[in-house]
Amino acid sequence: MTLYHASKEVVEFPEIRKAKYTKDFSWGFYCTNNYGQAVRWANRGEGTPVVNVYHYEPDENLSVLRFNEMTDEWLDFIAECRKGGTHHYDIVEGPMADDTVWNFVNDFLYGEISREQFWSLAKFKYPTHQISFHTLAGLHCLHFERGEIVYDR
Repeated sequence: MTLYHASKEVVEFPEIRKAKYTKDFSWGFYCTNNYGQAVRWANRGEGTPVVNVYHYEPDENLSVLRFNEMTDEWLDFIAECRKGGTHHYDIVEGPMADDTVWNFVNDFLYGEISREQFWSLAKFKYPTHQISFHTLAGLHCLHFERGEIVYDR
């Protein structure tokens, strides 16, 4: 499977970095199978937009968590990770909340809306794909192919 990582530089050797804020699936190296999504993300902010292309070869010996759709379990997992929680998975894959759904998740996380209100607001939103790598063993499943400079048209 081909995966893409949006950046401002070529990333031949992916890394897992602990940052100030956690993301949907905690700290990790994030990719997507959606090229258009990667192009949009690469074009955010200043700098040269680069989409890094990887071949992903799954390893059945790794601990992988997959969410096929937005569910209560997905929402609870994201809420815990965004609060700084960590997990034991090598790889996590599932829907990525767009900016609107991201705001709904934060509203839920801070108790500004209930779970029922979240699902009412999110039901007409269509998330995109993300897969995150959280261990060195997980990163070994990625094989760098190339980095492409890509400008949104």
